[in-house]
Amino acid sequence: METRRSALAALRGGTAIPAHALALTAERRLDERRQRALTRYYLDAGAGGLAVGVHTTQFEIREPRHGLLRPILELAAEEMERRNPDAVRIAGVCGPIRQAIGEAELARDLGYDAALVSLVALAHATDDQMIAHCRALGETIPIVGFYLQPAVGGRALSRAFWRAFCELDAVVAIKVAPFDRYRTLDVVRAVAESGRGGEIALYTGNDDHIVLDLITPFEVSVGEDKVTVSMVGGLLGHWSFWTQRAVELYEKARRLRESGAPVPQDLLSLAAGVTDVNQAVFDVEHGFAGCLPGIHEMLRRSGLLTGRWCLDPGLDLSPGQAREIDRIVRLYPHLSDDEFVKEHLDEWIH
Repeated sequence: METRRSALAALRGGTAIPAHALALTAERRLDERRQRALTRYYLDAGAGGLAVGVHTTQFEIREPRHGLLRPILELAAEEMERRNPDAVRIAGVCGPIRQAIGEAELARDLGYDAALVSLVALAHATDDQMIAHCRALGETIPIVGFYLQPAVGGRALSRAFWRAFCELDAVVAIKVAPFDRYRTLDVVRAVAESGRGGEIALYTGNDDHIVLDLITPFEVSVGEDKVTVSMVGGLLGHWSFWTQRAVELYEKARRLRESGAPVPQDLLSLAAGVTDVNQAVFDVEHGFAGCLPGIHEMLRRSGLLTGRWCLDPGLDLSPGQAREIDRIVRLYPHLSDDEFVKEHLDEWIH
């Protein structure tokens, strides 16, 4: 389909992609009205695509007792088709190969453009085994690599792995989210050295370094040449709240990087502020234990959700996290889009 080829072109060109949150009732069942409202919010806020079925959507949606993977993917696809058919549709795919292929086939059949591949289930696999896993998935759907930070289940991935990964024809993008500058540079170098910098889009997933990733031209020596690659977009759980302001900031950073103009001091200060917000919402102090409840709390405060319930009843804000969230809400009103939400909330819900 031409529209879907256009979506892949948009992905390669760069855009803002929030990781989609999950709306639940107090009984921890899917709240379909508010789930649709979230999708409408993200798209009306200017997001160029959505990542669904990822960590922010809660991996537990796959458990048979919940059975929510297909419904969640379907709802988001329906709303994207109605509201912005050109939006990039990315589905999270995880698990061992049989499960992962099943999820990739489901995503493809529901009209998703690419699969964000989690390698968490391959914690003890060799590089060759992980490449074989990704190659098999690429026979079903275009794939987006994912360098996940170890604090939430990721593993260190060698530059050799990323270099081999870049050789896979099905690779269209990589989400770089190790929360580590050295490992981030490993991926950047692998893409530059592969010669596929124009085909494989780099997306920041480093929620602790969002703005600086987006404005940095990475210069890499490849043989006798200097190759410059950039993070063309972001695929972020951090963008699942205050999304309108996040999209505005993304566009500002992109224009600045493309212009080659000096980086203004106020943008550097803003970059630190964004990281401060993330520290509170993602609950860095407690090893990210309150990350999902923190995101839900931000959406609850804006009115998009009615509570911060997770499928796991043991998940809630960590001690002191609510005070930290109070602090960043007071400090950074210019990063909030609560007025935008209030203006459109009834329309999105009804």
